[in-house]
Amino acid sequence: MVTTENSATDVHDARSRLVMSALRLFAEKGYKAASTREICDAAGANISAIRYYFGDKAGLYRAAFTEPMGDLPCGSNVAEYADLPLRDVLGRFFSEFLEPFKRGEELGLVMKLHFREMIEPTGAWQQEIDTEIKPQHEALVSLLKTHLRLPDIDADLHRLAFAMIGMAVYFYVGQEVVSVISPQILTAPKAIDVLAERLAGYALVMVEGEAARRVGGTDEK
Repeated sequence: MVTTENSATDVHDARSRLVMSALRLFAEKGYKAASTREICDAAGANISAIRYYFGDKAGLYRAAFTEPMGDLPCGSNVAEYADLPLRDVLGRFFSEFLEPFKRGEELGLVMKLHFREMIEPTGAWQQEIDTEIKPQHEALVSLLKTHLRLPDIDADLHRLAFAMIGMAVYFYVGQEVVSVISPQILTAPKAIDVLAERLAGYALVMVEGEAARRVGGTDEK
């Protein structure tokens, strides 16, 4: 007789296998070319499992697109600890932003799928922008506005936020370049923690530089 606990574990394992098989095949072939049959074969699951767990192929694709990166695919919820000192906020932000690097091969597949989504859009990337990326950007911009004691959000605040986030994004899109030039930066969890700490420090200097620029009265371009 199978216990409820074992049954729940089996369900979780079957669903996880489908997500990872889908991630690999969608990343390699794209949404249209990867068939549900071969995904199920790779996962050791029945074809009906896709309908049971995800509804349809599109639901499975959305799960493969978002779930392997964890609950915070686009960084931390800045608004939750915006009352902390800026250095602490930035430290948490970059630490959580870079956390997926500790997942190993999964990250490479996720990035490959994200690149493919940009070339062969299904709508998943736009949904990611609307539900994850845009709200986090707005939270960071609001934090910078408060820290710099500005009355309004202007274009330069957006430029600053994009530049700060861009430092971390490069390690995702340029992962292969980094692995060739300076592989030790991303080879271990401790190294990733150090990278997050350094990026927080660099970002803090950028904020201080923007504050000095505004005091100097440089006109916005």
